[in-house]
Amino acid sequence: MSDHKHKNDPESRAIAFGIDIGGSGIKGAPVSLADGEFAADRKRIPTPQPSTPDAVAATVAKVVDSFDLGKDVPIGVTFPAVILHGVAQSAANVDKSWIGTNVEKAVQHATGRKVLAVNDADAAGYAEVLYGAAKGVDGVVLVVTLGTGIGSALIVDGHLVPNTELGHLEIDGFDAESRAAESVRDREGLDWSGWAERLQRYFTVVENLFWPDLIVVGGGVSKHHSDFLPLLDLRTKIVPAQLRNAAGIVGAAALAAKSRG
Repeated sequence: MSDHKHKNDPESRAIAFGIDIGGSGIKGAPVSLADGEFAADRKRIPTPQPSTPDAVAATVAKVVDSFDLGKDVPIGVTFPAVILHGVAQSAANVDKSWIGTNVEKAVQHATGRKVLAVNDADAAGYAEVLYGAAKGVDGVVLVVTLGTGIGSALIVDGHLVPNTELGHLEIDGFDAESRAAESVRDREGLDWSGWAERLQRYFTVVENLFWPDLIVVGGGVSKHHSDFLPLLDLRTKIVPAQLRNAAGIVGAAALAAKSRG
């Protein structure tokens, strides 16, 4: 008998919809929950400027409406902020008027659909555990995204511990991301070995605090992992992320489906 699920198997057809809200673009796609693959081509619309709640929510609605989605399809949105019970507590790369705004209610009002809102790094990390570099790994998994700042997601035995914000640990008197983010490497003209020294310090502190079973490194720079990961000397196994730009959409969709569970 084939290992592949029959196309009429309900689980193999199950989809959820993920939307990744970023400072420059709002992207969305239906996601097959069986394998984490997009079930249709991704749609991207530039983020409106100014990126106020009403303008962004209306753009999210355009993304959703460009797909023929059943009313019962779970919808998840990522947002570049700490999200507590649907409410944005911060705002990175979007209008500051989002602070104190209920992201879920704003998007629900615009789309007419119930949604789950999650921190962008949390969504990407959860996707890596379900479908990517940390699939099948038990225990504590730490996913760190290196970009403009440092994002983090902590997943313990498949359960997300939200809003960890480990890029803002104070290390040697500095906010960690102000020394070790990928944007700092670019801005200060650090070579790979110079940047790896900063990362070594950061990851050593993190592994001594959390004792993870695996660290996954994401962000655009992860495609250059062979230039810097081998330079790190850590107790913890450290590997590059696999889902790249799809991770936010996939993770948001999977978390929305789980919340419906």
